[in-house]
Amino acid sequence: QVQLVESGGGLVQAGGSLTLSCAASGRTFSNTGMGWFRQAPKKEREFVAAITWNGRTYYADSVKGRFTISRDNAKNTLYLQMNSLKPEDTAVYYCVAEPRTVYLSGEYNYWGQGTQVTVSS
Repeated sequence: QVQLVESGGGLVQAGGSLTLSCAASGRTFSNTGMGWFRQAPKKEREFVAAITWNGRTYYADSVKGRFTISRDNAKNTLYLQMNSLKPEDTAVYYCVAEPRTVYLSGEYNYWGQGTQVTVSS
């Protein structure tokens, strides 16, 4: 059974940092893209960042310069380093893998269960 399991979420003050991890199991994702989406209360799900199989990265404008996506294919794990966090970054963050179309769309074959990130002002 293929699973994506996120960890590393929590409560942090504005200006602080968190690192999210996404451990994949059941198959390797080293040959496909992976990414992060988030959804805040009463808001639509939005793209955060993505990384191709060979390391090319994409970011939403709202997180560019503050967040860094990376992957360790040997560990089958995806990361999201989040710095200079703002209250508006508060959301449930979802790990995704294997895009069906463009990376910024929400069309991925695999989704994690999500991890809550709360940034206090």
